[in-house]
Amino acid sequence: MSLGAQLAEQIANGRLSGRLWLYSNYHCNLACSYCLTESSPTAPRRVLGQARMLELTQQAADLGFNAIGITGGEPFLLPWLVEAVGEISELLPVTVLTNGTLFGPRRLEEIEALRTRDVSLQISLDRPDPTENDAMRGPGNFEKVVEAVPQLVRRGIQVRIASTREDQTEDEAQRLEALLRDLGVREEDHVVRPVVERGRAAVAGMGIVAPLEKLPPELTISVDGAFWSPFAPTYRSGRLETDLLLTRTTDPLTVPCSTLLDLLSVTPKASDSSGFV
Repeated sequence: MSLGAQLAEQIANGRLSGRLWLYSNYHCNLACSYCLTESSPTAPRRVLGQARMLELTQQAADLGFNAIGITGGEPFLLPWLVEAVGEISELLPVTVLTNGTLFGPRRLEEIEALRTRDVSLQISLDRPDPTENDAMRGPGNFEKVVEAVPQLVRRGIQVRIASTREDQTEDEAQRLEALLRDLGVREEDHVVRPVVERGRAAVAGMGIVAPLEKLPPELTISVDGAFWSPFAPTYRSGRLETDLLLTRTTDPLTVPCSTLLDLLSVTPKASDSSGFV
């Protein structure tokens, strides 16, 4: 059986995600307390590059992947990010993870060109109150997000909200849902995930342990190599965590794909991975 046929089979039976994740960069304008990648304004950039991202997308499409996810760091710190997303979306649907703080008038005008493309922005917002939210994510985060989301929605950009759950009360959860409805975000476009004990969260003693067998496999590429999951290419105390590294070789993409398929054949399917989806 060809590699493409093997991938198609695993994607069809739900064993493997059809989305390929790309870590566009590692630097960020925030320094969240639970950040997997220890991203911050002073973190090394570790940029994957526009041409490389497009090249990986083309290879992914040829192999049978059906979507692209872009994360970081903060992808929108890269001046060419909107152009790259436009190019990638000509090949596969794209979801970009962002903290939602960089959508000033110029960027909003830029991104409006994507309104007819299969592109969604997944914006982080953890709490319904600015004080509690910004304590985890950084000063001014809440205000910038609640300002940006309705403007993006009005411009026809698909917006999802991702909330990282850490000691959240039922009342907070309900108030957050109400806030998101007011901002124009549909209930089905709200993703809630746990803090994972990796990166800065692990140093701070936060989050749940998530070994390979608990994380659903989603091939992920960064400048450091290919990984089992977008939760995997993390840094802790400035050092790359390699426990979920598949291979340092990412070109051609067939190399990490083959490695991942081999590992899938000897790894039991997680009994409950819903918290990470």
